[in-house]
Order: sequence, then C-alpha cells, then structure tokens
Amino acid sequence: MSALPQPMEQWLDLLGSQRRYSPHTLAGYRRDLLLLCSTTGGRPLEHLAQGHIRQAVAKLHATGHHPRSLARMLSAWRGFYAWWAPRIGLAANPVTGVRAPKAARSLPKALSVDQTQSLLDRSGMPAPANAVQWRDQAMFEVLYSSGLRLSELVSLDVRHTRQPGYESQSWLDLENGEAIVLGKGNKTRSAPLGRKAIEALKQWLALRSELKRSPPVDADSEAALFLGVRGARISPRVVQKQLADLAVKAGLPVHVHPHSLRHSFASHLLQSAQDLRAVQELLGHANISTTQIYTRLDFQHLAQAYDQAHPRAGRKPES
Repeated sequence: MSALPQPMEQWLDLLGSQRRYSPHTLAGYRRDLLLLCSTTGGRPLEHLAQGHIRQAVAKLHATGHHPRSLARMLSAWRGFYAWWAPRIGLAANPVTGVRAPKAARSLPKALSVDQTQSLLDRSGMPAPANAVQWRDQAMFEVLYSSGLRLSELVSLDVRHTRQPGYESQSWLDLENGEAIVLGKGNKTRSAPLGRKAIEALKQWLALRSELKRSPPVDADSEAALFLGVRGARISPRVVQKQLADLAVKAGLPVHVHPHSLRHSFASHLLQSAQDLRAVQELLGHANISTTQIYTRLDFQHLAQAYDQAHPRAGRKPES
C-alpha cells in the first residue's frame, strides 16, 4: 500500500500502538487518508481548507462512492486533523462542518402479487386456529389491504373510545369498511378495508377476549384493537417478528417487513389503476391536500379506485 505523508503515518502508528486499533480498522483508515491525498492534488496537508475538503467529497461522490463510505472517510479525515491541527498550530480543523451527501432512502422491495397471496393465504400451512394466529392474520391483511404504516396499525382501537383520560386517535369502523387513522403530521385519513381484511378482523374480534386481561392493564389496552399475549397493546417489534416468521414458513425467499406490505399495496394498485393521486391519498402522504381526506365524496372516489384495483379487495357484492 502506498506511503502516506509522515504526519498521517504517525497518527496511524499512534492508533495502533496506544489505542489498540485493529489492523483491519487501520487499513481502512489508511485507504481513506490516501483518498484524501489523491483527490486534493498533492496540496500540502497544512494548506487544506474546508473548501478543499468539500471538493474532495464531491469528486469522490461523482466517481461512485456511496454516501455511507464518504461519511466514514470524513470521520477518518476529521480524526487525523483533530490530532494534528493543534500540534502545528492550525487555526481550525478543515473537516469540521463537512458532511457526506445524504444516502437515498430505499424502500423495501415490493412483493409480487403471487408472493403476497402466498403469504396471506398461508401457503403450505393450515388455516389460523387460535387467537394469536387470527390476530396475526388480521394484522397482515390490514397492512396490505389499507397500506398502513406499522405505527398506524398498532395505534388502532377496536372502536372510537372517549372517556376520562383517554380518547382514540385511530380506530376501526367495520360498519363502513374502513379504518380512521391518525398518520404523520397529525393528519387523519380514512383507509379502506378489503373483504379479506374484514373477514380476518371479525375472526380476531371474536377471539380477542382470550388475550384480554381482567381487569384490563389500562385504558389503552382496553381500547386497543391488537393485543399482545400479556393483554397490552401489541408492540411494533412483535408485529415485525410475527410477519418475518410467517414469511419464512410460507417459503418466501425474501425478508418481509411490515413496510414491505405497505410498499406492495402501493405498487400493486399503481400497476392496476395507474392512479398515482389516489394511491398517494390512500397512503396518507404529506403532499396531498389535507381537506380531501375529510370529504366523504372524495373517499368514495378513492374507495372505488381501490375496489377496482386491489387484488384482495372484493368488497363489491356479487350479483
């Protein structure tokens, strides 16, 4: 590996001898420091300013270095200058305040329609047979049926409840086949429930008392739609684990996270309906006019697009 300027070699020696950094970590730091030297045109280290550091980051980003790699490089460069700058009287650390570009947020890969059907139909497994299995079936059907976020799912109450010290923020409205959800930005929306989701919810509600505590844990647990085995509102972590376990049992070749079902919901509707605005509203995205979610007329329009396109909707009565 190429030699570094003496100050950098001294810093790496210090990390190895006094701070006991591993050879693997030191090799990574060496590569990062070499990149700094090669992208700053051989300019003396003491003459590098913040502008030079920013230019180096931009060059590396343009040549394909990932934002996470750039963040690691900046950490190494910053650490070197934090040690070296005071020793030679530099006024400031030139890396301070320089940040790597933000990494693009990647969505979980959508399942295919066949994979989703296999998961929700419990391919190769018997039908749900107890309260926990029907709870899980109802949760996963609702996630895919309505495109809810995980936090929105666990926040659902059986019905709207208002009593001293407690009022529902999100709740089920089975009579109208929808869930009223308080989403991001404290914005309320109506999320439609397909026939499969409604059927699973009815099965779960018939067995919900088996997981209830008597007396209830608290008002929140008493109102919660989905309960854990100890009688309290189910936690997001349990939902994640139960879904991942079911995906393995169903033989899916990918890890399935609750947001995967939300992403699949959107992808499958767009493939069929090609109505981006309707899908955005159903997902509750912030860039959709908030007034439309409060009008029944608009919700009926969205529900119509949903009924026509969603693979598991089937909410229209057969003639």
